[in-house]
Amino acid sequence: MYAMVLEQPGSPLKFQERPDPSPAAGEVRIKVGACGVCRTDLHVVDGELPNIPHPIIPGHEVVGRVDALGADVSDFEIGMRVGVPWLGSTCGHCPYCLSDQENLCDHPRFTGYTRDGGFASHLVADARYCFPLGDTGDDAALAPLLCAGLIGWRSLVMAGEGRHIGIYGFGAAGHIIAQIASWQDRHFYAFTRKGDDPAQRLALSLGARWAGASEDTPPVELDAAIIYAPVGSLVPSALRAVRKGGRVVCAGIHMSDIPSFPYSILWGERQVLSVANLTRDDGRNFLMAASEAGIQTHTTVFPLDQANEALARLREGQLVGAAVLRP
Repeated sequence: MYAMVLEQPGSPLKFQERPDPSPAAGEVRIKVGACGVCRTDLHVVDGELPNIPHPIIPGHEVVGRVDALGADVSDFEIGMRVGVPWLGSTCGHCPYCLSDQENLCDHPRFTGYTRDGGFASHLVADARYCFPLGDTGDDAALAPLLCAGLIGWRSLVMAGEGRHIGIYGFGAAGHIIAQIASWQDRHFYAFTRKGDDPAQRLALSLGARWAGASEDTPPVELDAAIIYAPVGSLVPSALRAVRKGGRVVCAGIHMSDIPSFPYSILWGERQVLSVANLTRDDGRNFLMAASEAGIQTHTTVFPLDQANEALARLREGQLVGAAVLRP
């Protein structure tokens, strides 16, 4: 197999050839067709997450086909197309797992962070945490759904049932969830970096009622705001944009520090919430909704050995939509 390997957090990935992995009991080996490049991958590569094991293969938006089965796997067959998400496995016995909150598991494993991921030609995954994808659609178009879509879905659910939704950071997750919001007959408003005309044009093409800079004031009070950009200073900005009783949902795994802000912009029963990981129910519910809504992803495809370039362009905000690697 071939892989882009992080030998040390903060260093570029290195292209390596390795022996093909063998699936253990309960696991499947997958020949990767495409793997999305997520901002969480950037946090792993840049060393912004704690306790990163190394060497490690990043990547957790994986689409591929099963090409080997471990013992005791009965739900998958050779050749089936599956998706592998961020949540790689959970312990099953902590208080969170026992209360249907597996996204908060005390002893989880994460694809591309604490177990090898999809920046590779092959990977091994716990079969219980893979999603059947069927044969409709291109691998590269589906890959961003496996995290940008899933985490976006969870954040939209946590935002509540409001009609006017602000989306701060209109990248991979933002452009997917905007389509879900429109399908649900909601209105969305896109906030981007100042001067990011391509992202604003994409938002308007997808039906945004308004698109502007993150510092700007939208034309209506928002019922909720979802922050996908890892920028803590957006929290006070979003609080100023939501109505009384509104919610601000922080959807990333990592964010810069939130600056102090006056209590007056939180008062009025506004809420600030965070999203942590996903559950398998999130995955099943979102993938069904994405199919019904006809989600179309906007992707830039890179060959596997150009993963560092894809990450650099993501870091610099030079991508519109999502980046995807093809082995």
